Parts: sequence; C-alpha cells; structure tokens
Amino acid sequence: MILKIFKIGGTILDEEENLNSFLKEFASISGPKILVHGGGKLATSMGKKMGIDEKYIDGRRITDSETLELVTMVYGGLINKNLVARLENLNCPAVGLCGADGSSIRAHKRPVGKVDFGWVGDLEPENCNSQLILTCLQEGFTPVFSPLSYDPQSGLLNTNADTITSVLGACLSKDYETEIFFCFDRIGVLDKNGELIPNLNESDIHQLIEDGTIRDGMLPKINNALNALKSGAKCVYVLGSDFYKYPVSESGTFYGTKLIL
Repeated sequence: MILKIFKIGGTILDEEENLNSFLKEFASISGPKILVHGGGKLATSMGKKMGIDEKYIDGRRITDSETLELVTMVYGGLINKNLVARLENLNCPAVGLCGADGSSIRAHKRPVGKVDFGWVGDLEPENCNSQLILTCLQEGFTPVFSPLSYDPQSGLLNTNADTITSVLGACLSKDYETEIFFCFDRIGVLDKNGELIPNLNESDIHQLIEDGTIRDGMLPKINNALNALKSGAKCVYVLGSDFYKYPVSESGTFYGTKLIL
C-alpha cells in the first residue's frame, strides 16, 4: 500500500486562499497519508509581539531558550491544531503530533561547533519510532506533524520540517511504499533557463549541484530527498504550492519534479 507524505511551508501556510485549496485537495486524497508543516511567518510575527528577536547566522535560525518556547507554542500549538481542526471540518480525521508524542521522532541536540545553533535537533532514519504512527494510520487517522523533535536528555528540539518528512518517509518504508511530496514556492526543480525538469535521478542531481543549478534553499531539500530515497522511500516529488491545479498524468506522475534513484 502507498503512503503519501506531504510537507508544506510558508508559501501555503501564509496565504489563506492557498491553504484552503491545499487542505481541500489533501483531504480528498484516498488512502493513508501524513502532513508535515513548517512555521511560515507566524512565529516571526508572534515573536515580535512578545519582544523575542530572531537570531540568524549565515541565514540559519538560532534557537535559544526563548525561541524554543515560542516555536513550541506556535508550531506545536497554534499552527498544528489549526490544521487538525480544518482537516476535521473537511471530514479527514486527523491527529496533531510532535516528536515527543510517543517518542515518535527522537533526535539528538546538534553539537556545538563553530556555531551554537541552540536547541536544534538532528535526525537519522532510525530515530523514528513508527509504532504510534502506524497505529494512527491503521485506525484511519491522518497524522499532522509539527517541526519539533524530542531528545530524552534535552527535551523538545526545533527541527527542519523537510528533514522530519524525509525521516518519516524512510522509516515507514518498512511498512508502506512511501511517496514524499515537498510543496513550496516553485513548480519544481528548474534548469538554468528556468524550465521545469520533470525527472531526476541521483546522477542528474549530483551534476546539477556541481554546476550550481541546485543551490541555496533548494540544496538541503534535495539532499533530504536523496537521503529518503537511499533509506527506502519509493519516490520524492518537488511540487509548486498550487500543484493541485494541474492534472496528474496517465502514468500517475504529478506536475513537478519526480526524483528517483
């Protein structure tokens, strides 16, 4: 059986019309599915109201104690429960989770190197405790994961939502054929002329990284995709936030970029 795992971020979360359309499409998908979400702009705006300034080094967020409290409230609370409620209204039984629930996603606190990123969790495929997630899926519930993991020594940790998505896809591949869908602000992976690349294998990916076509924010997303594929995921799609507007091909391929090994 195929398990579809969707990850959504700011492009969908921050725009009400996009979010409504996506959730309607997601709720209509038959079979087992999981939704993983990021934080969008809400944590930033809430932080400003609370007098908590964002801290970045080389474009990467530093999660100090105050920021961890903020993202726990916003990611694990406000955003997560709002998504669950809206899916319930669409007749899609859902349950909101973070990595601490049933120790479903264990992590280790990122070691301090040249930069101390603070309360940030790093993951490996074996960090996923699949039993709770499988129980939810088998009972007909859709897990909705916030980007928070759990370390028995450190507690809750802020964790990249793309990484959580990839780890879930790898871990649950033992029980399902897992397909991962990264939905963001482009229609897929683009070549140097801005044209969509519909299919990529590992060799293609390495070449595009070497020539600089895949770079910046796309690079960690593609690396997460490769890690998931190497750990057992069936395929990974990189799609635009409005992918649902395009028909699925006769072969079952979504409009976007499909990655396989």
